[in-house]
Amino acid sequence: MIDFSDFYQQIAKSRLQHWLHCLPGQLHDWQKRHLHGDFARWVRALHKLPKVATDHIELAEGVHLGRPGEVSDGERKKIESLLRQFHPWRKGPFDIHGIHIDTEWRSDWKWDRLKEHISPLRYRYVLDVGCGSGYHLWRMMGAGAEMAVGIDPSQLFLCQFEAVKHFANGYKGIQVLPLGIEELPELRAFDTVFSMGVLYHRRSPIDHLLQLKAQLRGGGELVLETLVIDGDEHQVLVPGERYGKMRNVWFIPSSAALVGWLEKCGFEGIRVVDESPTSLAEQRRTDWMRNESLADFLDPSDTAKTIEGYPAPKRAIIIANKPVDPQYQSQEGHYE
Repeated sequence: MIDFSDFYQQIAKSRLQHWLHCLPGQLHDWQKRHLHGDFARWVRALHKLPKVATDHIELAEGVHLGRPGEVSDGERKKIESLLRQFHPWRKGPFDIHGIHIDTEWRSDWKWDRLKEHISPLRYRYVLDVGCGSGYHLWRMMGAGAEMAVGIDPSQLFLCQFEAVKHFANGYKGIQVLPLGIEELPELRAFDTVFSMGVLYHRRSPIDHLLQLKAQLRGGGELVLETLVIDGDEHQVLVPGERYGKMRNVWFIPSSAALVGWLEKCGFEGIRVVDESPTSLAEQRRTDWMRNESLADFLDPSDTAKTIEGYPAPKRAIIIANKPVDPQYQSQEGHYE
């Protein structure tokens, strides 16, 4: 099983200490629930990873843990074989003792698009909703965050995160939790909340925006990255059964419509800082993700369309702030 006790100790002395009223019970219940059929195999692989001492943890320009010379050729082959048991690797890339995990997504490109537009993360408490394997959490720590917490219900992503963290020499202040946003109380404790690649998977996008808002302190910053379409403030695509072969895509608004949704939810200082089509170089099949990828989701005769005939993926980054609420200003970090 996955041990979260070290994380409990870390937040016990932080502004997140009130989360301990419910979090251990939630994760205890999670451990008892029916788990993915491969979960036991993934946990066994985690326990087989060798311990390697390193003084090299570089997070500012990527996620680089350890140096090639710190492990023997045999150890490196063993580590790589174990890491490959966590296929498919979708978000990254990671470099671990000379092993390059070439993930499906070049998540570093997304980070490069947004990092100059967000408030500096130094000393901030950060929440990443739908964090996947936690790639961006490491980049947030590299940018100086005091604590970076990710939530994602996928058990595979949790195990991938734990595998990477294993080689970070007990690095503190970073954790992935197997929870969805709907399972969080109104913490009102985070300085920055990220939601990247999540909104279009939610049946109720307005509820999702309000749930994100409930995790921010007054004056905190929301960083929202999601699929968008071209159009004015009234344009919203509601796909049929599938979009890009994905079943669970509910609403894809224009950037202008999304700004309106954020205004309706009470955010302020809303600005669209980037719009970019997803390229075949940013999302693709690799040796570490051998399933279908973007090239398989597009119309082979017209890559400006999905295979269903919808506009091909285009993503926007929108930043907004939660207003300071005098009712809670003196009690930030507490929930009812």
